[in-house]
Amino acid sequence: MTDPIADYLTRLRNAIKANHRVVEIPASNLKKEITKVLFDKGYILNYKFEDVADRQGNIKIALKYNPETKQSAITKLERISTPGLRTYVNTSSLPRVMNGLGVAILSTSKGVITDKEARTLNVGGEVLCYVY
Repeated sequence: MTDPIADYLTRLRNAIKANHRVVEIPASNLKKEITKVLFDKGYILNYKFEDVADRQGNIKIALKYNPETKQSAITKLERISTPGLRTYVNTSSLPRVMNGLGVAILSTSKGVITDKEARTLNVGGEVLCYVY
């Protein structure tokens, strides 16, 4: 697999389209950090890291839906920086997703954070994905 982050986002996208409640994804440290950001921003209901003795393990993610309309909290997941074309930004050119309604997830020297947190910390980094 050349792009594990794209695989992570695609598994989430497919589970949302199929109206699944829980999705299981192979874990890595970067995927765990992205999952924590999605939980903190309210895009997923809950998550659980299942560690296996000889491997990284799995991440179980409980997806969040509106009780009345049955629509997912995540409308779109878009991969920005790919292995073939890395996208880096500095503090002056941090992206705003849907004029502040969405979230850009960045990998910075301060860890995996959102675009709003990067503005307050005054750091730039690699733009991993957009979520809205």
